Amino acid sequence: MHALYLASGSPRRRELLTQIGVPFTVVNAAIDETPLGNESPAAYVERLARGKAAAGLATLADSANTCVLGADTAVILDGRILGKPLDQADALAMLLALSDREHEVLTAIAVLDGQRCETRLVSSRVRFRKISTHEATTYWHSGEPQDKAGGYAIQGLAAVFVAGLNGSYSAVVGLPVCETAELLSHFGIPCWQHLSVR
Repeated sequence: MHALYLASGSPRRRELLTQIGVPFTVVNAAIDETPLGNESPAAYVERLARGKAAAGLATLADSANTCVLGADTAVILDGRILGKPLDQADALAMLLALSDREHEVLTAIAVLDGQRCETRLVSSRVRFRKISTHEATTYWHSGEPQDKAGGYAIQGLAAVFVAGLNGSYSAVVGLPVCETAELLSHFGIPCWQHLSVR
């Protein structure tokens, strides 16, 4: 069986992989996340997922019988990628733009074993209720939005803003577990189904 490496520093992705019973080791995979000119949001997240997987593989001294999983998530509003907020003003602008509207969350995953790379792209729609400036400011001061795409964490305090979700909750968190399990199975890596029944 291939050894799996997760090319992500995200604790949410670690938790989701652990949740579905997949053993893995975390590797550092820092890449430039600047969008390219005229790059579509879908192409952007897929490129970053592949890039993180490749960067993770490059850190391994012995890449035989190994797979690396890379992932990237982006919040899209009116065709524009909302990245991690630069500061409080940026975060408030994002949250108030998302207020009382629906937006798209794209998550791409890539699995690379040195010979081949397979990707999946998952699109979800999230609808926020109306958010006041006071709420957005208070949320910023909680510290939660500071390293989150779109300036919010659906699995955290921002759950109170979410009026509706159409798609994959785990993909919005950062790793679509259904698609991840399917993709890993193509590389001979099972999830919890391989565990013996007591």
